[in-house]
Amino acid sequence: MFGGAIVAIVTPFKDGRVDEEALRKLIEEQIDAGTDGIAPCGTTGESTTLSHLEHDRVIEITVDAVNKRVPVIAGTGSNSTAEALRLTRHAWEAGADGALIVCPYYNRPTQEGLYHHYRTIAEEVPIPVIIYNIAGRTGVNMQTETLARLAKLKNIVGVKEASGSLKQMSDVIEFCGPDFDVLSGDDIFTLALMAIGGKGVISVISNVVPADMAGMVDAFMAGDLEKARALHYKMSPLIDALFIETNPIPVKTAMAMMGKIDPELRLPLCRMAEKNEAVLKKAMQQYGLIG
Repeated sequence: MFGGAIVAIVTPFKDGRVDEEALRKLIEEQIDAGTDGIAPCGTTGESTTLSHLEHDRVIEITVDAVNKRVPVIAGTGSNSTAEALRLTRHAWEAGADGALIVCPYYNRPTQEGLYHHYRTIAEEVPIPVIIYNIAGRTGVNMQTETLARLAKLKNIVGVKEASGSLKQMSDVIEFCGPDFDVLSGDDIFTLALMAIGGKGVISVISNVVPADMAGMVDAFMAGDLEKARALHYKMSPLIDALFIETNPIPVKTAMAMMGKIDPELRLPLCRMAEKNEAVLKKAMQQYGLIG
């Protein structure tokens, strides 16, 4: 159902508020560059510091701006099942094509708790759901057996895998079946994951070089492995620089260097350390993105 190069789009801020004009412009640039889907209100979109009103508004803006040209996969996760359910219902009513729901963080639920969290949402809202497995942020890793149970539910259609383990990704592909969309949650694993049966990526670097990530995915799908590998190695140093500090600090800094957004974050995220910003600037210059 979902695949290709999907951008985990940033939420631009200006003077403490969501910069709606900048967000619409970013969406247009993404679609023009060949991006296959827009995922607002995820980790990269600073969902955890958006108010509920802002969260709803960002999804509404995205749906309106995209206007059905590509899928909108709205981040609707929370560590509270009731809150995730409300956010997911709103995304469905707003016209989103899918919901990206992160494993509940901080609570550290059991595997049975994870199962019932997603089952509850899937039974209440008919939107296609992509599970987001990222133990480094949530404190809990969804085991393959749990994911396989959830994959049997009609509207749980895929997973954004950021476990960092190709073995786990391989197991998920094997046990969840060919119709279950396994998407990379780490830009650097995208090509490797696709080589073992993954469908694409929900990408951070696509905020900065959308045409290159889309080009790599398209080249692989077309069987042009030489081009896909070349783009993988071209992007690798920039990917490293974009994760030198906690995402989305570096990517928003990079986009500000390019003049696309204001360099505004919300606490507890803050400006990059000067030495790390210098590393990022050098990587951007070497890529030819800034002078």
